Amino acid sequence: MIPDISVVVVSFNTRELLRDCLLTLRKEVEGLANEVFVVDNVSRDGSAEMVAAEFPEARLIRSNVNLGFAAANNKAFSLATGRYIVLLNSDAFLRPMALQRSIEYMDAQPRIGLGGARLVGADGSWQPSRRLFPSPLNDFLSLSGLAAKFPRSRFFGRQDHTWADQDQPGDADWVPGAYSIIRRTVLDQVGHFDEQFFLYYEEVDLCRRIKQAGFLIRYWPDVVVVHLGGESSKTLTNLSMSKSGAQLELWRMRSAFLYYRKHHGPVAWLSKTIEAQWHGLRSWKNSLTPGSVHKTKAEESRLVIQLLRRAWQETAGGAVSPTRPW
Repeated sequence: MIPDISVVVVSFNTRELLRDCLLTLRKEVEGLANEVFVVDNVSRDGSAEMVAAEFPEARLIRSNVNLGFAAANNKAFSLATGRYIVLLNSDAFLRPMALQRSIEYMDAQPRIGLGGARLVGADGSWQPSRRLFPSPLNDFLSLSGLAAKFPRSRFFGRQDHTWADQDQPGDADWVPGAYSIIRRTVLDQVGHFDEQFFLYYEEVDLCRRIKQAGFLIRYWPDVVVVHLGGESSKTLTNLSMSKSGAQLELWRMRSAFLYYRKHHGPVAWLSKTIEAQWHGLRSWKNSLTPGSVHKTKAEESRLVIQLLRRAWQETAGGAVSPTRPW
């Protein structure tokens, strides 16, 4: 019997969250023909051992190297047999009926290639769940703070659809990979994740290829998933840049350049220039203003500029993905 769904969870040092994720998933797959894959990216916290001991129904794939998000999911994609592939982050928790509704909507609308959920925080607060493809304009609106200042504007709030009624379903350019359901036949047609993306932008690239193949990306407000990860801000406002934070920013920049070069060619340079110029102005403005907060902001922007230059060099302007693992 072909399963209705193949659920794929990528694991990396989130043992306790992963346990809660899989416990919630266990309840939600009851009554559904399903298979569950957990791909562990060399976790050091005993995540793989926990899965093996407590969730024998899951197929555990242990990688001997950190593959990143795209390549880890691809490991499971090559083995999955379900009519639909469900991506679920280890820090994401399904609300009741999320899977059942997703399957029903996909069955009812064959033109949908990939569907996404309403993502909320642990306190129920809204997270961006229906998004436009990245562009230099959208990047600028986010960096400048204009998108946050005028969320009800169709123009300024365009990237995250903050102007729209979040209780209404609708089409999207892409939906975050914390939760998504993908039609298996569509995935076979357009190909798996592009493994040049180690982390970030892999789901954007996949959604772009699905739309180019003539299928829809859909947002459903009554498919609800609690996501603890949230969104990382590009502005870094009031953020003390830790070593790990700087590493994630570097990865985000690398993937952004790879994405822009792949889909927009020279626009990759424009994307880098806009972000560098913005942080140059931000650093200059805050360096002229007294106070420790402004000094920190100026230092953060200078670090961002350094990371942009490094990411640009390491990807040869978005043309080459650095050797994995990043």
